[in-house]
Amino acid sequence: MSAYRIATLDWSTNQNLAMGKGATVQEFIATFGGRTLKIDVAPWGEGHLRVDGIEIGHVVDAKGRRQAFDEMKKVANQYVEDSLAKSNGAKKRGMIPVAKAKLLEGKKCLIAGIANENSIAWGCAKAFRALGAEVAVTYLNEKARKFAELLAEELESTIFMPMDVSQPGQIEAVFARIGKEWGRLDSVIHSIAFSPKDALSGRVVDVTRQGFATTMDVSCWTFIRMAKLAEPLMRKGGTLFTMSYYGSQMVVKNYNIMGVAKAALEAAVRYVASELGPKGIRVNAISPGPLATRAASGIAHAQSGQYR
Repeated sequence: MSAYRIATLDWSTNQNLAMGKGATVQEFIATFGGRTLKIDVAPWGEGHLRVDGIEIGHVVDAKGRRQAFDEMKKVANQYVEDSLAKSNGAKKRGMIPVAKAKLLEGKKCLIAGIANENSIAWGCAKAFRALGAEVAVTYLNEKARKFAELLAEELESTIFMPMDVSQPGQIEAVFARIGKEWGRLDSVIHSIAFSPKDALSGRVVDVTRQGFATTMDVSCWTFIRMAKLAEPLMRKGGTLFTMSYYGSQMVVKNYNIMGVAKAALEAAVRYVASELGPKGIRVNAISPGPLATRAASGIAHAQSGQYR
């Protein structure tokens, strides 16, 4: 296996970046199984390994660029070994943490909203899978598929479907397949929100009717719709989760119309909980705190630290 690995991971330098002693960051590229692996290293000892744009390795305290590269090569080699082991029927050692107690063994869970490895939904999915749950995963569109597919493989998801909530019928198609293949559902993670750029960046009083409608539709109504579709699949009870933020209760600079949408979402959670609670279905809004997700990048100054 080692010889195969060395022959496969033939690292070459990205010629479009500066090279040599004075270069700030250097990037190296290899391919394996149709996937592109990239290692970038900095002279202060930081390095990253990405597979098709998804980070799977990171070092910050190496003694220089060369040691950082060597550390990332080890991770890349392990990735190849794991991939080969998986293709031969062995269980892959990857990004899913190890849990001592499989508290969710046998549970069926839908995770909606994984965009990449920085997504809140991805963190939830890893925890659910580590605790033994079987996880269904959705992705937005074909552009997002290449980022979500690798993560779905890590989760060993047998249900992996597109779900653009703005497209009629796609939410329903996901729940229909879950009903057909699983026959039940124990948990739903709704980690979806969107606002058009002009609506999100402008003042609340300046938002257009269409901007307001789109923000509310994607960020709030879709949770209500998923609760409706999950209800008949949760015959023995279940749990619905959605993601909120402090900006729903207090004015947070630059959060703007999304704060209004999150306030509506939290109100929806209370009413849905009242309606479905007697059936043993728990309904919760979670505020994970400010994180550097792809969604946060659409908020002005979010990357400066305000939303971290």
